[in-house]
Amino acid sequence: MYFLALGVLLALLKALEMGPVAAWSWWWVLLPFGLAVLWWAWADSTGYTRRKAMEKMDKKRLDRINKQRDALGIKRRP
Repeated sequence: MYFLALGVLLALLKALEMGPVAAWSWWWVLLPFGLAVLWWAWADSTGYTRRKAMEKMDKKRLDRINKQRDALGIKRRP
């Protein structure tokens, strides 16, 4: 996501010809977009994206269980 935001910012600066980015080659300006594609391809192929999604779901589940236990007055598990 950071590569994408950086790419949009650099492309905007290049298009508006602002700052030192105006003198850069378009290859350097568009490089963050390529890096974002590589990052997403790596994250999907290694299972990083799915693992993070599962961790998020597990945390929500535990939070929900602990909230219900608190409401019932049952001690939480560590």
